[in-house]
Amino acid sequence: MLENFWFNVQYGMNHVLDINGYDHILFLMVLTVPYVFNDWKRVLILVTTFTLGHTLSLILAAYGVVSVNGELVEFLIPITILVTAIYNVFTASKKPKSNKMGLLFFATLFFGLVHGLGFAREFKMFAGQSEGKLKLLLEFALGIELAQVIIVFVVLFIGFICQTVFRFSRRDWVMVISSIVIGLVIPMIMGSDLLN
Repeated sequence: MLENFWFNVQYGMNHVLDINGYDHILFLMVLTVPYVFNDWKRVLILVTTFTLGHTLSLILAAYGVVSVNGELVEFLIPITILVTAIYNVFTASKKPKSNKMGLLFFATLFFGLVHGLGFAREFKMFAGQSEGKLKLLLEFALGIELAQVIIVFVVLFIGFICQTVFRFSRRDWVMVISSIVIGLVIPMIMGSDLLN
């Protein structure tokens, strides 16, 4: 029982931390990079909102309530990363607290829904014809959430080191990381099956 639970949680974690599917990591990087450890409540709200979004769409897709073209989802995921990175570039000189949470909150929820549809195909293969889908889904989602917390912590920690030890300004840190992500995500968009 416990072995099954841990296997399912690990499967969710591995899905996020898989280096071949680094789109999820890139999104979490650009979502987290404008913040520091002192902003942990705000980061927690954003990451939890993202988790709620992708868990909801994962449930809807797993139970056949929604069905979306896989090529469209694979195209939209890097678009969400690009939009978030561009937003960071344009707001890098502002303090995060001066930004309104509303728009960012709803954008993060929507982006979570999109990313959840990306997880759905993987989850359906993983679950197969299993009877206890909801339990399996929640364990899978818990693994995803744990992996996200690890990524967010690493991004905040590296940001802390760069801004305190190496004296990067917050603005430069956000600009550099967001620009790198933009450079990585544009080929993902251009290579999408939807465009080819």
